[in-house]
Amino acid sequence: MGTDYDPFEAKYFIDTDNEKVAIYRLNRLEELGLGSISKLPNSIKVLLESLLRNVDGNLVTEDDVKALAGWSPDKVPEHEIPFIPSRVLMQDFTGVPAVVDIAAMRSAMQREGGDSSRINPEVPADLVIDHSLQIDYFGTAYSKKYNEEKEFERNKERYSLLRWAQESFDNFQVVPPGKGIIHQVNLEHLAPLVHFKNSKNKNEKIAYPDTLVGTDSHTTMINGLGVLGWGVGGIEAEAVMMGQPYYMSIPEVVGFKLDGELQEGVTATDLVLTVTQMLRKHGVVGKFVEFYGPGLEKLSLPDRATLANMAPEYGATMGYFPIDEETLEYLKLTGRSEKHVNMVREYTKEQGLLFDSQNDEPMYNDKLELDMSNVEPSIAGPKRPYDRISIENMSEHFHNLMKQTFAEKRGEKDIQENDPDYNRWLEEGGNISNVHTQSAHHTSYIKCRDSFTTITHGAVAIASITSCTNTSNPSVLIGAGLLAKNAVEMGLDVKPYVKTSLAPGSRVVTDYLDKSELLPYLEALGFHLVGYGCATCIGNSGPINESVENEIKEKDLTVAAVLSGNRNFEGRINPYIKANYLTSPMLVVAYALAGTVDIDLKNEALGCDPNGLPIYLKDIWPTQNEINQIIKDTIDSDMFENEYSHVMEGTELWDDMDVPQDDQYHWDPNSSYIQEPPFFKDFPHETPKLQDIKGARVLAYLEDNITTDHISPAGAIPVDSPAGQYLLNQGVKEEDFNTYGSRRGNHEVMMRGTFGNIRLNNKLVDRNGGWTLYHPTGKEMSIYDAAMNYQDNNIPLIVMAGKEYGTGSSRDWAAKGTQLLGVKAVIAESFERIHRSNLVGMGVLPLQFKKEENTDTLGLKGNETYDINGIENLKPGNEVEVVARTENGDDITFKADVRLDSDIELEYYRNGGILHKFLREILNEKLKLDNQL
Repeated sequence: MGTDYDPFEAKYFIDTDNEKVAIYRLNRLEELGLGSISKLPNSIKVLLESLLRNVDGNLVTEDDVKALAGWSPDKVPEHEIPFIPSRVLMQDFTGVPAVVDIAAMRSAMQREGGDSSRINPEVPADLVIDHSLQIDYFGTAYSKKYNEEKEFERNKERYSLLRWAQESFDNFQVVPPGKGIIHQVNLEHLAPLVHFKNSKNKNEKIAYPDTLVGTDSHTTMINGLGVLGWGVGGIEAEAVMMGQPYYMSIPEVVGFKLDGELQEGVTATDLVLTVTQMLRKHGVVGKFVEFYGPGLEKLSLPDRATLANMAPEYGATMGYFPIDEETLEYLKLTGRSEKHVNMVREYTKEQGLLFDSQNDEPMYNDKLELDMSNVEPSIAGPKRPYDRISIENMSEHFHNLMKQTFAEKRGEKDIQENDPDYNRWLEEGGNISNVHTQSAHHTSYIKCRDSFTTITHGAVAIASITSCTNTSNPSVLIGAGLLAKNAVEMGLDVKPYVKTSLAPGSRVVTDYLDKSELLPYLEALGFHLVGYGCATCIGNSGPINESVENEIKEKDLTVAAVLSGNRNFEGRINPYIKANYLTSPMLVVAYALAGTVDIDLKNEALGCDPNGLPIYLKDIWPTQNEINQIIKDTIDSDMFENEYSHVMEGTELWDDMDVPQDDQYHWDPNSSYIQEPPFFKDFPHETPKLQDIKGARVLAYLEDNITTDHISPAGAIPVDSPAGQYLLNQGVKEEDFNTYGSRRGNHEVMMRGTFGNIRLNNKLVDRNGGWTLYHPTGKEMSIYDAAMNYQDNNIPLIVMAGKEYGTGSSRDWAAKGTQLLGVKAVIAESFERIHRSNLVGMGVLPLQFKKEENTDTLGLKGNETYDINGIENLKPGNEVEVVARTENGDDITFKADVRLDSDIELEYYRNGGILHKFLREILNEKLKLDNQL
């Protein structure tokens, strides 16, 4: 938070609301001729302020400041900078492993006779418990109560660990379960936008922008508030908590200009799906996206948060909105004090961070532009969030999907124009959208009712208003309530096979839905409150009706989930649902009413009223004026103040837990939830020497777009999986398995589930799922069992993959599990940012095929034996030689780029990981002191 070391003489005092505070003035760098600071993108300015304030000649040098100050759109400096965020944000799925790791480091420190209290967060960290809620109960008034009781029943050990950490660690606080989704709690309460804190060194107050890293990909939602922050791997976040900088390359910034305004009937969700599609096509991986232009004035703060939230889906490090008067008004609305907001205004003005669309636009490396009046109602899927479809094209899209599905079942790659299976489906009534265009007479009435009571391809099995992305936005939630009201009054109902749920991101949501008298209409359609958490969006959708599940399995149906979420990767939402679509809460209700995604909602009827008259979406869609009026009449700052005044207070279930009262966590060897990980056991003081990899075999030979959902265990634990069998052997009943996410504190479960996704296509075998070929015997077995056999025989392993390896959620277990299986290197065509960093953070070497080369061009089959030479003399960004020895003794030799992108990443790899380096440094300091004594 600043020191007396001020080489640029940037420290300066200003008056904010009659209080003097110190700032580190950015314009000082322009006065010194170090760059055009006033023209920088606002996101770069915030990053630069962090360097300027923290420069100490050690962690942050003057050269770091000068490099970033010299940022220009023509040439981004090739310089790595140490970013020191002001805080860390975690959710419980990623937070539990972080707490387990810190507890394990304390245990290692104690074994070495050191002071374990030194292992303590130095940077403030908030953990919000929101990922463990599962929808077991739905469609009833008691759903929330029963789901929360079940949540505590399943997660008592985990929650006890988190309660212990809250009481044992400094700078660490926990938001108990049932308070809301992490990103909405951050947006509405935790983020100050600007910190005003007393200096550690002097009796003075220092002002500086709020910045953070989070252990969840959608940390970027806070960018909608003008806060600099993004998701990192859990391993990197732990290092930041322990006082280590986050090292990053200076980013390019893509400016995204917004013009015009959304038309009637178009929502912020439709806008974000359009923007996501545009940016994915443009290519923004590893870059900042900064929104600007006159269209900003037409977007509410929650609209902006929706756009910022989806940055991982469009591939950017973050999607940043500059601070303006709308931002400050939102701070007031959500209960921040008038004094604080005034101080924020004065600080941001002084630093050139208060945006005005009338001013000259900042410099950008590249620009895109969108006239928002051209955005149309949309849905995205069936398995990627950036595959946008206009709702009027949805039926055509689904029919093409079914043609492809039928062809694939016969082992054919090409879709036939007159596919026999597809035509048979049509003849059997599969094209149920035909009934929507019938005239309103008795025959139409019969078809309208009967055709939707049976399940066929395209049936909506899950309809969920869920996730941080949309449940932060009153416009679409009140819109969903109004649409439900209109539907109920028209006599429409949700189809009986649809599992419906409402899982808002904030308790304030139910306050305003209740105050506006819209909640009863949502409940009339089955959208009862099931709890406050991520739920369906992260795969905690819970079981679907058993008879529906049986029919899906018996008929091998391609049914759909429709959710207001941000992720829809294969196998994520529910193991029996193959087609998953993202859309607005309003359209979630509409598709639940239709009962199918095989429908053109723009031109076909949702269904018929009790008199046989067709009802169209336009008949029940509310106007924006109606929505805005309810927002104005119902939402006020008192709602936020009331809910967040006791956000840290737990329920009786939370308060009644037994919590250890000790600096050391007491590991229970019989626990199936929490185990001491092996990372820091038998830990050598000396840094190991780098060695070439010899005689490695391929554990998994994978295709393009392998996500962390494919790699990291998530969702339900199948009883016949290695993890399921392990739990049975531990005496855990199948009904008590819980989910992989809830068992992230037990490495024995997690390593057994790594690469276990039912949709994983390992090209070494002819079936999907967590299977591989154990090369020494040619036997097919689970990836876990094969990995253990390789380890028993001291055979190192590698993974080979295509493009965009590791996209998706920032799951640290995708890297931890990979390392525990014995994988020494991953060779891919390209990596997603967070997963590559996580691999480095666990001591796994990321290697990248040369441009225009891949497994196919090199003729690699995956059955070769691999040597990787050049590791002993490794340097950042250089290359290694890979020799693949085929079964007939021939060698295929090629070069691969080393994706250790900096000196510090090389140090992490050399030490076996980030936390290993941190612990080794502390242990060596102790050893040095012992020798001196």
